[in-house]
Amino acid sequence: MAVAVPEGGHRARPHRTGLPGLEAVSVASDRTFPRHAHDQFGIGLVLAGGHRSWSGIGAVEAVPGDVITVNPGEIHDGVPVQGRGRAWQMLYLDPALLADLTREETPGAVEITHPALRDPAVAGPFARLFTAIAAARPEPLAVEQALTALLTPLLDRYGNRTPPRRGPPPFVARALRRLEEAPAEAVTLAELAGLSGVSRFQLLRGFSRATGTTPHAYLMQQRVRLARRLLAAGRSPAEAAAEAGFADQSHMTRAFMRQFGVTPARYRAALA
Repeated sequence: MAVAVPEGGHRARPHRTGLPGLEAVSVASDRTFPRHAHDQFGIGLVLAGGHRSWSGIGAVEAVPGDVITVNPGEIHDGVPVQGRGRAWQMLYLDPALLADLTREETPGAVEITHPALRDPAVAGPFARLFTAIAAARPEPLAVEQALTALLTPLLDRYGNRTPPRRGPPPFVARALRRLEEAPAEAVTLAELAGLSGVSRFQLLRGFSRATGTTPHAYLMQQRVRLARRLLAAGRSPAEAAAEAGFADQSHMTRAFMRQFGVTPARYRAALA
């Protein structure tokens, strides 16, 4: 099936999945997405064009037919190959839902080890799941069954029990905790550095080395993630913008689009 890829444009369509904890979106875009992270597992299928992203194992490329993945909290970005647009379908799966579906097979926390993979045993079930989701009225049982059929080969072949990870330096961990616990509150670099008694230069350098991004970019990610939760809880875009600490709704919309590829209004409508 031919997929139109926009030149100089961006289209994103959220889909109702009928299953709490599972979100779906179809995207066709030539935009570059900055480094960011999600609360959920991301599993996608490239339909057209080429996609390059930075991941924990370095830069990877994906072409049509490839499955792309990202773990919760994993910093990544997205760039069109050779500047041309690409199209893909993406699923976002809450960790709690994955744990509930796979509790007996994969006890404990898991991670997906390959950010890009070519495997018909995974791509096929993904396509069938998206077909079930794209139905006029998704049937929860059909969606849940198809999701389980996708997770089985994906985790069998590319899942791994999460090993103990070496955390960031304590002064970076304190800054991260402050940004995550109160993203709506204004903060300065001096305040973050003062939490551990280091200089602003030390904090900025150590933070970037440990996370792959800057404190301000990380704060914006946290605000967008908070806004997403508020929208899912029924807040209007204006209310979510105010409660998440954005200057105004348009500021939130721009940040939300950069991270999720859809507007807050369309995201909220897809959950209605």
